[in-house]
Amino acid sequence: MTVVELADAHLAFGDRVLWAGLTLDVRAGEFIAVLGPNGTGKTSLLKVLLGQMPLSGGTATVTGRIGYVPQHRSMDGNLTLRGRDLVGLGYDGHRWGLTGPRQRAAKRDVVATALQQVDGVHLGDLPVGVMSGGELQRVRIAQSLATDPALLLCDEPLLNLDPANARLISALIDQRRREAGTAVLFVTHEVNPVLPYVDRVLYLVDGRFRVGTVAEVMTSETLSELYRADVQVVKIGEQYVVVGEHCETPHDNSEHASGHHHD
Repeated sequence: MTVVELADAHLAFGDRVLWAGLTLDVRAGEFIAVLGPNGTGKTSLLKVLLGQMPLSGGTATVTGRIGYVPQHRSMDGNLTLRGRDLVGLGYDGHRWGLTGPRQRAAKRDVVATALQQVDGVHLGDLPVGVMSGGELQRVRIAQSLATDPALLLCDEPLLNLDPANARLISALIDQRRREAGTAVLFVTHEVNPVLPYVDRVLYLVDGRFRVGTVAEVMTSETLSELYRADVQVVKIGEQYVVVGEHCETPHDNSEHASGHHHD
C-alpha cells in the first residue's frame, strides 16, 4: 500500500527553487531518512504533506492519518502540564464538541496505550517542565501515536539529544513502524543513529535530489554530483562521515550542539 505519493512535485519561493520534479512513493512500513544541508526544503516537505504549505507544481497525496513528531525543544520548567495531558492533546486535535463519560474513557485508553508504546507509562503523571530531553521526546512520540497514524512525519526529532537518547528515540520510532506498518519520513542532519532502520534516503541539495538506499546515495560520487563540489564520504565501521570544502557537514554531531536546525 502506498501511503505517500509525490508526482513531479515542485516547491519554490519566488525565484528560489527548493526542489523540482520530485517523484516519490512511500510504502506502508517504509522508513525514509530525509537528509541535506539547511535551507533545502526538508521541513517544507513535511509541511506540504501536513497540508500547511501548497506545492508550486505537481501533486502530493497522503493516504491515512498523519502523526507528527517535532524538533526537540525544552519546556518551561514551571509548566504543570503532565505527560498524559500532552499526549491527550494529540487525541483531542481530531475531535471537537462536548465529551461524555464514554468519550473520556476512550481518551484515557488511547493515552495509556500510546504511553505504553514508548515505554513511558511512568511519565504520565510527571510535569513536562521537569522532564529530561529524552523523556519529553518520548512523550511527544506518544502524542503523535494517539491518532494511530499511517504516516509518521519526524522533523529533526533527535536534535540536542545525547547519543543514548538519540538511539532510544530512533529505536522507538522503528518499533512503531514494524509493529503497525506505519510509514516514516524522518528529517535529520545525522543519519548514523537511524542507519540500522533506514530503507531509503531522500537527499536534497540546492534544488537537486537523489533517492535510493543508503549505500546508493551515501557515496563520494553521488554527493559530489549533488553538491557540485568535491565531497568525500568515508565509512568508518558502520558510521558515515561526510567531508567537503563547500559542503555543510550534515552528519557531524557538533552541529547538534550548536543548535543550527532551521530549514
